[in-house]
Amino acid sequence: MLNLTKFYIDGKWVAPQSSVTLPVLNPATEAQIGTVSMGNAQDVDRAVAAAKAGFVDFSTTSKADRLDLLHRLKSATERRFEDLAQAMRMEMGAPITMARSAQADAAIGHLQGFIDALEQLDERQVLANGDVLLREPIGVCGLITPWNWPMNQIALKVIPALATGSTCVLKPSEHTPISAMVYAEIIDEAGYPPGVFNLVNGDGPTVGAALSRHPDVQMMSFTGSTRAGIAVTRDAAETVKRVTLELGGKSPNLVFADCDLETRVAESVRECMFNTGQSCDAPTRLLVERACYDDALRIAKRTAESIAVGDPAQDGDHIGPLFDKIQFDRVQSMIEVGLAEGARLLAGGLGRPDGVTTGWFVKPTIFADVSNDMRIAQEEIFGPVLVIIPFEDEAEAIEIANDTPYGLAAYLQTGDPGRALRVAGRLRAGAIHINGGGFNYGSPFGGYKQSGNGREGGLMGLEDYLETKTLHGLG
Repeated sequence: MLNLTKFYIDGKWVAPQSSVTLPVLNPATEAQIGTVSMGNAQDVDRAVAAAKAGFVDFSTTSKADRLDLLHRLKSATERRFEDLAQAMRMEMGAPITMARSAQADAAIGHLQGFIDALEQLDERQVLANGDVLLREPIGVCGLITPWNWPMNQIALKVIPALATGSTCVLKPSEHTPISAMVYAEIIDEAGYPPGVFNLVNGDGPTVGAALSRHPDVQMMSFTGSTRAGIAVTRDAAETVKRVTLELGGKSPNLVFADCDLETRVAESVRECMFNTGQSCDAPTRLLVERACYDDALRIAKRTAESIAVGDPAQDGDHIGPLFDKIQFDRVQSMIEVGLAEGARLLAGGLGRPDGVTTGWFVKPTIFADVSNDMRIAQEEIFGPVLVIIPFEDEAEAIEIANDTPYGLAAYLQTGDPGRALRVAGRLRAGAIHINGGGFNYGSPFGGYKQSGNGREGGLMGLEDYLETKTLHGLG
């Protein structure tokens, strides 16, 4: 953490122009574990200038050279794997077992997915009409990432920039800077030229807005709330830059009576609570066919009550705390909303788990007998809170599932393959998880409607970082 008060610009750790700082807190202990510098517009100007200068040479590198650098990046990431996992355990409360298997693993898994995609990418193509199509790096990219999956989102944005020959300025969440600093050290160790990757810490209204408005930034990639994504889009409009967004979600999970009910309901509850519910694609609305509704409630209640909440430093499959006090207070407020709206509290509820007095820990909570017009069914809570909604038939299930401003993911539990394909085709979401099918590195990730635009990961994840040029007359 020696570099927390510095920024990585033009291949060096440099002192910021701004003198503003922010404490970094451990959400499990509430103790301060560091201090991070908060940048300003002048810091952004310096980083963008470095990226613009670095683009001149890096944009001309061959695919073979960029693949070689990516392989070196993978080796360096593997050497620092435990440092990444421990950073996210400290800064955002990810239990260390999960921090290793999912949070830090994303840095390597997505990297391999992009290596495979770049190997497949055809950067020069002769069209049927004889014209030549070239795919070229877009330029300087501004990248803004969130606190809930720090390395996952950094990897999904930084690596495609490096893979395509673009250059970038990263603004990670100011609340989870440690893992980002470690990653900057990894990129430096891999041997990327000065200016190709730059890091400036700061908040959205200052550093994020300066990046979005900057005339020398050609593309913005943002992950976070829908509200903040709208702000990035507005700020970027003046310079007509490309904007890709991965935003909020309220993902439905359709449970039909013909599924393996015991397994699928239990796994659905655990999937909702994973990462303490702090995932934009978490299946937070469990839609259950009326024919198996009572049985599903019993399984869900038993599963929620079996989920342990504990110290992130300890190995195990328990969940950790919420990210900070603001998030804790918001989740408590939404549980109060659910009670006031008349939903039936099936498990969990207000307050910390029994015996816990320190840290932003919450009880895994389930509401039953929810209607989809309730706030707890429409608003993203971003905590371990599941709402269960009954439906009568397939048509009603699809109607309820799609009755949301979001469309990031949907989940489907059924023993009928024909129904799985039929219903999946009518769900308005970017990813459909069928009977526990998980996301695989290299597949595109992104949403419909107010969950954003563009796709991250694999070959489609490279495309947003490329421009297309057509050559006429060579034939």
